[in-house]
This record gives sequence, structure tokens and C-alpha cells, in this order.
Amino acid sequence: MHAQPNLTAIEEQQGRALLLFMVVIGLAVTFLISSNSGVNFTFPQLVLGVACGVIYLILGVFDAEIFGRFSKRTRNVLFFSIQIALVFGVGWLLGPGGNWMIGVPLAGMAVERLPPRWRWLVYLALLGTVVLPIGLRYSTWRAALINGIIISTAIFFVTVFTQFRLNEHRARERAEELARRLEEANRRLAEYVSQAEELAATQERNRLAREIHDNLGHYLTIVNVQIEAARLTLNSEPARAADALVKAQSLAQKGLASVRESVSALRVSPMENRSLSEALAALIEETQCNGVSTNLTVMGEPHSVDERSALVLYRAAQEGLTNVCKHANATHVDLTLDFSQPEQIRLSLQDDGYGAADINGGFGLVGIRERVHLLGGEFNVKTEPGKGFRLEVSVPVAG
Repeated sequence: MHAQPNLTAIEEQQGRALLLFMVVIGLAVTFLISSNSGVNFTFPQLVLGVACGVIYLILGVFDAEIFGRFSKRTRNVLFFSIQIALVFGVGWLLGPGGNWMIGVPLAGMAVERLPPRWRWLVYLALLGTVVLPIGLRYSTWRAALINGIIISTAIFFVTVFTQFRLNEHRARERAEELARRLEEANRRLAEYVSQAEELAATQERNRLAREIHDNLGHYLTIVNVQIEAARLTLNSEPARAADALVKAQSLAQKGLASVRESVSALRVSPMENRSLSEALAALIEETQCNGVSTNLTVMGEPHSVDERSALVLYRAAQEGLTNVCKHANATHVDLTLDFSQPEQIRLSLQDDGYGAADINGGFGLVGIRERVHLLGGEFNVKTEPGKGFRLEVSVPVAG
């Protein structure tokens, strides 16, 4: 059986009212035609004929309550078989005329309940309920033919009208279902947007944390170095000590400004309006540590680098130089920027300091590693006691 749409309560009430109207009118027309055509029937025939009409009406109105305990297939077989037999009984007992009006609602019910191939059995049976009583009982085959044409026409129009109504009902149900799905999709989309906003906020907090650490740690380290240099030379070289203090003050102001800009997410990129090589040269000049010389070497043909990759390489160099000043006790640092490979850019930093047995970096190196991996690059740290510290970073060239 094909699944049919569920009718609303109003539609069911309208259907029952129409069925009642057709039964009453059908019985009335049957009486009138039979009386005018001289058909005589006994009182028992009258009672049985009316009873058939009343039972037909009751079964049509209370179908669900009477046949509801059966399966859908059995329910339809019982319902249509009994109803068609009752329509036949009205025509057989009360004479030709209006029984076709009583049976026409069954054509609409067949459209609602049955698949197309089974509907034809109902249509043919309805045609038989009109033609056979007239032809067999009253021997008026000409009248039977006329009534057959009438009920065939009625079945056609009822079928078409009912199908249109069902199509409209299905379209309305589909529209309501689509509206429900759209509402659900909008609800899920709102959840996804909320999750995306939370994720973006978390990522932004992490980014700002890395920015603040990289900048503030760098500036504070250099300020500390300059203050230490000033302390050591304060008595012997007052002018040099004063220069160191002035530079420390300037760096402290820069660090404070950088932190403020990072917190407001409006920090100017160190890459702005200059190449990566120029930015690294400025970083070396800014990061002068007492007693440490830094040499920058650029290999290959320098070319433009996308802002994200350039910033990651810059931060890696900044973190490496900061660690040299804080921990290495080195005298020389080699910083190399390698453009010789077309598919990647490499940066390496090597000092001649103490080195260490533990290569697990602090938050700064962890942050650099995260940045590099987000770009699909490689991050390596190599260090051993007495062999210095080496930092290697490579990022792919944006296609």
C-alpha cells in the first residue's frame, strides 16, 4: 500500500458531512425515481434498503473505530467490500436511480487509501452496483447503460478532484517539513556559529598570549642586559653606562607599547613596510647583548614572503636571540636566512654558548613550534652541553 498523507480534523469532518449529504440525497432520489417509474417494493424491502444506507453511512463515518484493530490491508479490503455490497443492496432493494450517488464517495476514498492499480477494482465494482441491479432485477438494460455512463462520469470527476486535493495536501506537508528542516538547520547553524566564535576567541587568546610573551620577554631580557651593563660600567665608564640606561629606557617603553597593542589586537606587524631580511637586521641591532656579536647571513635570492610566514620566522629569530641573551653565555651567534630552496624558506640560529642537556623549551619555544606547525612547516632544536644551541625553522613557500 502507498503511504497516504494524514488528513486534518477539519478535512475529516468535511468528508463525513459530504458522505452524510450524499447518502441522504441518494436515498431521496432513489425513492423519487422509483415512485415515478412505477417500481413497487414491499415494506421489508424498504426497511432493508434504508438499513443498507444507514449502515453504509455508519461504516463510512466510524471507519477507524470499527476497522482500526485490523492491519491496513485487511482494513481496506473489509471496508470497500462491505460498502460496495451495501450500495448494491440499496440499488437491488429500492430500485434504480440514486444509489450511484451513495456509492460515488467510495471513489474518492479509494484515491486516498489505495495504490492506483487497486483503485480500478473499486471503480469497476461501483459501476457494477449501478448496472447490475437495473439490468438483472428490473430488466431495463438501456437505463442500466445510461446510469453506467452517469456513474462513470461521476467517478472520473470525483477521482480527479480528490487527486488534486491530495496533491495539494502533500505539497503543504512537504512545505511544512521543509520549514521544520530549515528551522532545525538554522538552529544548528546558530550553534555552529557560536562554537566557531568560541574557537576563534580561544585561538585569538592563544595568539595574543604568544605575541605578548614573544615581545615582552624579548624586551625585558634586553632591558635587563642593558641595566646589567650599566651597573658594571657605572664607575669606570659613566658615559657608556648612561647610554646603556637610555637604551634600556627606550626598550622598556617599546615593550610597554607593544603589550598594549597586542592586548588591543592592533599591534603593528614588525614586517610592515620592510622585507624579512631588513626586519631581522633591525632585530639584531635592537637585541645587542653585552659581549655577544650576531652575524646575519642571507643565502639564495631574497624574494617576497607572505606576512604569516615572515612573522613566524621573525618570531623564531626573536625567541632564539632572547634565549641567547638569557641563558647561553655565548660570545657569537650566526643567524642564517636561506632562500635557496624554491619550495621552502629556512631560518637557523646557532650560538657558541654552553648548550644544555634538556631540549624542552619554555612557553616561547612551544609557541614558535605551534606557529610553525600551523603553517605546515618544520621546527627543530638541537643542543648539547658544551656544543651550543641550534634552532632550525622552515616554512613552505605560499603558492
